[in-house]
Amino acid sequence: MTNAAQKIERKIVGYRVKASDDTQAASPVPESNVIQMNESVERPDVLMGTTYKLKPPVADHAMYITINDMILNEDTDHEQRRPYEIFINSKSMEHFQWIIALTRVISACFRKGGDVTFLIEELRSVYDPNGGYFKKGGVFMPSLVADMGAVIEKHLKAIGLMEDEEMSEHTRQILEQKRIEFESQGKRSDEDGGYPANSTMCGKCSTKAVIVTDGCSLCLACSDSRCS
Repeated sequence: MTNAAQKIERKIVGYRVKASDDTQAASPVPESNVIQMNESVERPDVLMGTTYKLKPPVADHAMYITINDMILNEDTDHEQRRPYEIFINSKSMEHFQWIIALTRVISACFRKGGDVTFLIEELRSVYDPNGGYFKKGGVFMPSLVADMGAVIEKHLKAIGLMEDEEMSEHTRQILEQKRIEFESQGKRSDEDGGYPANSTMCGKCSTKAVIVTDGCSLCLACSDSRCS
């Protein structure tokens, strides 16, 4: 026999499925108290900070990028480390105004919460009209702003907000074998990054590590392959 319909007088705050042999009335599940990053979250007195040194060849002085993180839901199953603010310091005053503006905008995005990984793509797509530069390891940076985006990406991966795409050991062995074969043809390795000296730019990872082997272009840095 089915139970008669009952009118709900109070606000529903939770539910659970009642088993067939459950003779007790279903008790509401407590509303979750999980705190998400938002603009109304009050800044604590102490934040965890990480400082990254950035010395691009186009600048006379190094830049020090500090990202402070906030711990949400500490000591619970929902504990999460989120970026809260960013500061950039340098002896050079050449870019002072736009660096201050950039850090304030990025910090505001951090505090707003949600998915902040979009910032990386936006920053790394900024191109300097005077041309970019190569970092150690053969990685090309189209601008100083793009290099800052790379630092933020590194930090988000370190705190677990982004996944670092790890290359399998098998793929690493294949790429190393290809590199050795390519160098054995008389093309010496570049000191910067260990990639062949006449390798070209990879459109996927922006690293000067693309060689032509077996009729295909192969990136020795990210394994991207294209055949004509």
